[in-house]
Amino acid sequence: MLAQGRNDDINEVVMPKTLKHSLSSKYLEAARLLSPKKKRKRVVAYVESYDDIAFWRDILNNFENDKRYFEVMLPAGSRNLVHGKKSVLMQSLQSEQLGENLIACVDSDYDFLLQGASDSSKQVNSSPYVLQTYCYAIENYWCYADSLHDVCVKATLNDHQIFDFKQFLTDYSTIVYPLFMWNVYFYRRCDWSTFPMKRLHENTALGNISIKNPRQVLDNLQHKVDRELEYWTSRFPELVDEVEKEKKKVEELGLTPDNTYLYMQGHHIMDAVVLRVLIPVCAQLRKEQEDMIRRKSVHVQQFDNELTSYERSAMPVEVVIRQNKAYTSLFCYRWILEDIYNIFP
Repeated sequence: MLAQGRNDDINEVVMPKTLKHSLSSKYLEAARLLSPKKKRKRVVAYVESYDDIAFWRDILNNFENDKRYFEVMLPAGSRNLVHGKKSVLMQSLQSEQLGENLIACVDSDYDFLLQGASDSSKQVNSSPYVLQTYCYAIENYWCYADSLHDVCVKATLNDHQIFDFKQFLTDYSTIVYPLFMWNVYFYRRCDWSTFPMKRLHENTALGNISIKNPRQVLDNLQHKVDRELEYWTSRFPELVDEVEKEKKKVEELGLTPDNTYLYMQGHHIMDAVVLRVLIPVCAQLRKEQEDMIRRKSVHVQQFDNELTSYERSAMPVEVVIRQNKAYTSLFCYRWILEDIYNIFP
């Protein structure tokens, strides 16, 4: 309760000492909680590109607590805007602070499969403070087969499952796997010219796909791959057994015939394989929704209003897939979490 008194003929509110002491203690306690004696430590995470900032931020969020927080950014210390894996490794590995205050987060590319065969692979695989994607790049996470139906739903607002993405990418991977292993064989020996990645991409890209008969495009792919395999086996017959031995080595790294798409170049898989399927699938799902709106509309004005509302809510699948986060059950993702936990338990 507040009491009223007089002091030099001026009215003032007088606070009892007990209440004043109580409020003061509460204020100090609140201030202490807001300004802890030990502030949270900032951990800088260097990444390769703007897309990587969001990807690694989502992962590192799991490891923030009252002791630390992460700041994900492009490499600092340069006069120009710098992107790319080489820049990240140069800026971080040459820093004396690399460790619990500074980490590097990069796409594995082929470095994980190379297992130290190149200088870049040695850097990525030897330092515990360099985190890597394990599959080729973040695009491979976006293209995770088990998540692609969800991508279609978000893009079209239609939950009708009309395509088996998991089976399709399993079949695709199985077809390209033998040819992919020839490419990996040369790269693991730091031979970038005999079988360049560009040639691999030319022989593993998909043509136009009919979602009613996806087997046709896979059969065409099989024909291309078989023809290319015949070229390599006839040119290097002495390497056939060596390539077979290589398959056992990379299997220990998670690469198997049915998940080859995870280890191939991410941009190639997204642009020349997955989007080739997603775009016609989403077009069909949108048509279904528009047909439903047309059937149920009682007059033209309602149809126009409902269709406009639907079109505003739907999104281009090319945009949605870049926001895809439904890859957390992927084994490569769990490997990343384990690596981070080893640094920040």
